[in-house]
Amino acid sequence: MISVVVADVWENCGVRPRCHSAPTGKAQKVSMIRSRIITGCIAAVSLLGAWGLCGCQQPAAEPQVMQPPPPPQPILAAARDPQISQFGELPGRGGVPYYSRANTSLLRHTFIEEGADYDPDLDAGGERMLFCSTRHTPNPDLYIKHVLGTAVTQLTSDPSSDVHPEFSPDGSRIAFASNRSGNWDVWIVGNDGQQPIQVTQGPADEVHPSWSPDGQRLVFCSLPQGGGQWELWTANAEAGATKRFIGHGVFPEWSPIENKILYQRARERGSRWFSVWTLDLVDGEPRYPTELVFSADFAAIAPTWDSTGTMVAFCAAGPNPPPDADGVTEPETSDIWIIEADGTNRIRLTDGHSRNFGPVWSKLGRVFFTSTRGGQENVWSVMPPRGPKGGSDVAGPLTRAWEEGASGPDEVSSADVPG
Repeated sequence: MISVVVADVWENCGVRPRCHSAPTGKAQKVSMIRSRIITGCIAAVSLLGAWGLCGCQQPAAEPQVMQPPPPPQPILAAARDPQISQFGELPGRGGVPYYSRANTSLLRHTFIEEGADYDPDLDAGGERMLFCSTRHTPNPDLYIKHVLGTAVTQLTSDPSSDVHPEFSPDGSRIAFASNRSGNWDVWIVGNDGQQPIQVTQGPADEVHPSWSPDGQRLVFCSLPQGGGQWELWTANAEAGATKRFIGHGVFPEWSPIENKILYQRARERGSRWFSVWTLDLVDGEPRYPTELVFSADFAAIAPTWDSTGTMVAFCAAGPNPPPDADGVTEPETSDIWIIEADGTNRIRLTDGHSRNFGPVWSKLGRVFFTSTRGGQENVWSVMPPRGPKGGSDVAGPLTRAWEEGASGPDEVSSADVPG
């Protein structure tokens, strides 16, 4: 073994040995520490001095005093693989692509470990958050809290389900959908949970109300009894209001600045994915339906306006996996995107590793949404990138290429933010 070490030293010095016969005696003991390169080299040089640099002479009879090996030193992970490249690539391992990431942080606003918190909405000042939750009962009720606080106030406690809450523009009232009358209808309640009134009634299921800018009317979607297509309707924000049909679609949102409705609608061919549309109301009549976001790979759903009416947030969801034991199908991942109201400058806000859905903007510009990133459905928010446009300025469909552009903002709890 020692001859191999000696040969290695000669090779490194550019000199080849004359013979490679293996010495005996103490030389065999040296082979036991060959794995320690530094000690092996010291031993080799010592033996070379004893034998001479030419010929294969027997080592001197004097005993060699071996120094104890140095203590083990910590080894860097990169040092274990000498073939690591300057691009951070290792042999036999897949490269990790670089993605640009939003220079922003996530905030977590609810913290349940049982049940689910979802359907958030913010008041006009951006300080109070309204949401529905199953934290106390199997059926969802409405709750309200300070955006950066942890205490929650329960607004409704009906045995039925209350969902899709939305503050009126002045924050004094809350429109929501409930099945407390036997089927889904639109209701209004004060921001203290008192004096509920029923806006719609009848055999159709009516959900997802949204206020007009003046707080006088509502737009909502309706599924007729026995019908297979969702419809869009408007009505005055009062008990027993007369409804007005404006088209087909689901999950409408009234612009905060004008008579423009944002909604989702399924295509009638191909993949039949949902896409995001807008329409204008001219004297109460629908005009100029415009497709804003579309894709052959994703469903673009749950669109919502920002407070200026110039930006839109929506959820992009991929194909559903097979139904679970309860017959429910949900996408494994879905992400929050934002886009200019003219269809340009698309930016992805979430990282593609969980289900993120139900976006809503605050007046301060943060996008609030529901996410399963902590295991349970809780409410989170993220601040979109500021400054010059950071997304695509080319209008066109979402494709799977966009799925690769995930951003990964840092996670922060709202409990850690002074407020």
